[in-house]
Amino acid sequence: MTGTFTLGWSGAAATDRNRSPLETISALAASALLVVSTAGTVLEQSALSNEPARAEGKAADKGAMTLPTNETMLGAYTGVPYTYPSPVTIGTEGSGTDFHIDPVHWYTAPFHNPIYYGVRVARWFAGGKVGGMVDFIHSKAMAELGQEASFKGTIDDQPLPERARVRDVVKKMEFSHGHNMLLLTGLLRLPSIGAHLSPYVGAGGGALLPHTELALRKGQHPRTYEYNFAGPAGQALAGIEIRLSRMSIFIEYKFTYGDYEAPLSEKEGSWLGADLWRQISRWLNDEPPPGGHVTTEIVSHQVVGGLAVRFAPAAQ
Repeated sequence: MTGTFTLGWSGAAATDRNRSPLETISALAASALLVVSTAGTVLEQSALSNEPARAEGKAADKGAMTLPTNETMLGAYTGVPYTYPSPVTIGTEGSGTDFHIDPVHWYTAPFHNPIYYGVRVARWFAGGKVGGMVDFIHSKAMAELGQEASFKGTIDDQPLPERARVRDVVKKMEFSHGHNMLLLTGLLRLPSIGAHLSPYVGAGGGALLPHTELALRKGQHPRTYEYNFAGPAGQALAGIEIRLSRMSIFIEYKFTYGDYEAPLSEKEGSWLGADLWRQISRWLNDEPPPGGHVTTEIVSHQVVGGLAVRFAPAAQ
């Protein structure tokens, strides 16, 4: 089924970029909901088929198992983001390369490799009413190079035109491996709807750890292709958890914000640990990145769906 969705998105990529954000989010959120609901039902039925029927006593035990309590949850999810256009500044202020693009339109291609995904570990306390979560989101933000924008500034002391297509100046600009956010999020569970439906809200903050790729068409600047720490990030979310006997399906809306100041090392990176160490070494030696920074704000609406396994403490 995942392959079907991937092919469908691929064949309609250019067309989908012209759809309204609401149409895109609605259609793909429905697809994600169908996938996780089907998977959860199959897994739940499989688990139940391995247990003998216990009539009323068994039903009561199962109902108690689905009620929120102190528990740990391990989950994974996929989803559909929509990212707002934003102005971008590239280079070093006051240098020969320092320019501004307004606006840059971003697209996300969530089902193209590397796909959109998230993983999380949550812990609930106080009878399952409040909790905390470490949430890692792997999204993408890639510049629509065919869009026209306003330019102001210079590359290698050469002035840029006031209006041009982004691709006339920039060969590639994306955070595609990806627009990564590592977030510590507080959670609050709202009153349950029966034994199986549990709504919740949350908010938190953390760090941007994107894979930055930027290459200019003009000037003599090597491309930057590496992971880096790029600034703070935050999210607010609201979701509903469908609680089965040992696991949960969750559907969630997220609003995410990333305040980018990604360094342009003009180097080819390798892997996250090595790239971050190179960045830390520059900080310790008070060395500015050769290409300056790419500065912008990545603001997104996201609809996600996923599965989580619950681990409750043993009854005393």
